[in-house]
Amino acid sequence: MSSLFAFPNPVNEYAARVTAGLVVLLAAVTVATGSVWGLAAIAAGFWLRVLFGPRVSPLALLSVKVITPWLGRVKLVPGPPKRFAQGMGAAVSTAALVLFMAGAVPAAWAALGILIAAASLEAFAGFCLGCVVFGFLQRRGMIPEDVCEACNNISLRRM
Repeated sequence: MSSLFAFPNPVNEYAARVTAGLVVLLAAVTVATGSVWGLAAIAAGFWLRVLFGPRVSPLALLSVKVITPWLGRVKLVPGPPKRFAQGMGAAVSTAALVLFMAGAVPAAWAALGILIAAASLEAFAGFCLGCVVFGFLQRRGMIPEDVCEACNNISLRRM
């Protein structure tokens, strides 16, 4: 059962960046169309990646199986911070969806804007905001060190 919910460790940073770029693209289309279905797809994608890694998420499969191999670049980074970042994306995108469904459309778009900003940092600058938060929480003892031995020195620097 644990293999069902496994997340890769290490992770190819370039695959994570491509996936983030695809999230930005889908979010931009969602904003342009005002589609609740786009919000649902974004939230579902994040939850699929958090729970199952890149094995069942359409965006992650496109990234891992098609685009990143075509680019031919590999830079391995620890997996747990990336999974944590996906969890943050799941929380924010789910909040945006719930806000939209509750009629608080401006608040939903604001939450989606935060998600677009964070995903853009990952995709275009290689700066993983979720990874930085993970490192901060680990240094404060809120995430045990044994969750990610390789992460014990994550800081605000680029990995």
